[in-house]
Amino acid sequence: MNIQYPKLPISGKKLPFIFGIFTKLSFFRNQNGVKFMPDGSIMENVHGGSHVAGIVAEFNPLHGGHLHLLKEIRRRLGPDTAVICCMSGDFVQRGDFALLRRQARARAAVGSGVDLVLELPLPWAVSSAEGFAEGGVRVLLGTGVVDTLCFGSERGDTSALWKTARVLLHPDFPLLLRKELSGGTAFPAARQRAVEILSDVPTGEILSQPNDILGVEYCKSLLRLGSSVRPMAVLRQGTGHGETRLREAALPSASAIRVLLRAGERETALLAMAPAMREQYEREEAAGRAPVFYETVERAIVYRLRSMDREEFAALDEGREGLSNRLYKASREASSVREILARAKTKRYPLSRLRRMVLWAFLGLRPEDRPAAPPYLHPLAMNATGRKLLSAMRRRAALPVLGKTKQARIPGAETLFSVETRSAALYTLAYPDLAAADAGMVRKEGFASLGKESP
Repeated sequence: MNIQYPKLPISGKKLPFIFGIFTKLSFFRNQNGVKFMPDGSIMENVHGGSHVAGIVAEFNPLHGGHLHLLKEIRRRLGPDTAVICCMSGDFVQRGDFALLRRQARARAAVGSGVDLVLELPLPWAVSSAEGFAEGGVRVLLGTGVVDTLCFGSERGDTSALWKTARVLLHPDFPLLLRKELSGGTAFPAARQRAVEILSDVPTGEILSQPNDILGVEYCKSLLRLGSSVRPMAVLRQGTGHGETRLREAALPSASAIRVLLRAGERETALLAMAPAMREQYEREEAAGRAPVFYETVERAIVYRLRSMDREEFAALDEGREGLSNRLYKASREASSVREILARAKTKRYPLSRLRRMVLWAFLGLRPEDRPAAPPYLHPLAMNATGRKLLSAMRRRAALPVLGKTKQARIPGAETLFSVETRSAALYTLAYPDLAAADAGMVRKEGFASLGKESP
């Protein structure tokens, strides 16, 4: 069955004219929720090709599966397709420190075939699958140039993912989900049951596989925002997301590579990385900035948890479901992050949710620090094509492009910018060589404008 996508309420012929008008009103559009997405027909000449694909990724680290995704995008959309990546910064969605700092991972992405890397702001990067997906989609749509949203998927069936997303947005879905949860059912099973009641969509595989779940969330965001950008699922290759075992003739997952590094199997881990990622890793390692693991600052994390009162914990439990009390109690009884998480864990909620709460606590993040939507676009790395895209974005983007530090004074963005800067400085404390943790250099490198091609 063909997928039915939302249509723009205006004709393609009027788009260039309207883009011209709204270019000078970027801040107005952002603050007042004016949504304006590109029609594929106007992508010509933005960068010399006919398509601009957007992806959301962490590249933690970048490996063969990511290279496969980039190759498939250009095979299916055309070799001249430009790729913009919205990438997590120094912290990742599972509630952990990124293996390498954002600048190094962004350079590895450009060296692997991405044309422009934009940062996914921290509050969305360390959010649930729904928040992570919506933040990434909003950043990509905010560029004003992306026409296709691409992502890896265990199922590889865009139509099925799209249908499931529509069911999850059904007005009766929240009530059915609450009913299932009230009986003590774990969230994944409760969600699946609610979907099955509302639809004949076979959700058994879709809502149990991590990349499919993210794919559904991307589709939900496109539907919710009324975007004309089209989703495109690419069948995932290699070991499963989060799978830590190495299997013969299978591309290792990012989780497996991180496990190898933790176990001291450096050479095997390096061989599993994409060549550009390997180069960046070795460069960062030589500078004392890699690998980065939370265990390096574990005492600081436990200290932070023990210094918080019940009210501060409660502020992090947005669902008010008792997790904050469990985490508060566990932090007083256990002396390691692993043990704290084990004591606080319940069958009803995934461990990743607790990890994110612990990370939010360490970074001093609060729910109110997250604006309704990302307020700016922050470029991290680009090549020649990326510079053309950035030039087009400065004319067409629905969000202002952040360059020099002073541009962080965008109305409504001051708090987020402050949070990002503070968190980046805290990240450096986990460097293997503490002498490399120069907070001044973090501010200079992290938010300076890019005056030349990267890497």
